[in-house]
Amino acid sequence: MAMRSELGKVRGLGAAKGGTHHWWMQRITAIANVPLGLWLIVSLALGVAGDHFAFTTWVSQPLVAVLLILFSVNIFYHIALGAQVAVEDYLHAPGAKLTLLVAINLACVACAVACIFAVAKLALGAPGF
Repeated sequence: MAMRSELGKVRGLGAAKGGTHHWWMQRITAIANVPLGLWLIVSLALGVAGDHFAFTTWVSQPLVAVLLILFSVNIFYHIALGAQVAVEDYLHAPGAKLTLLVAINLACVACAVACIFAVAKLALGAPGF
């Protein structure tokens, strides 16, 4: 039987402030999503989504394209952070947890890249869209 104190038994087993960065990133991305999301909803409600030509003309504006890309990256990063917390809190099988975390991250990266590609293609006026 080892002669260790209660503190000695648990030292090194916890996160030890490792989750602070994750928590801050969730809050920052949530706050950034508010104005970006409101801007997108208002813009779409005001009629830029009325027809294809109006939408592509709107997206081809540099500021609009940059804001759409920022929103896409931010929203998928926020989704990945939130899903990671849910998986880590409620899934206890180590293999399944790792597999699901990798799948979530890959899916979020793939969706963000697809959004960036679509916005860039519209903004740069590539044919076929």
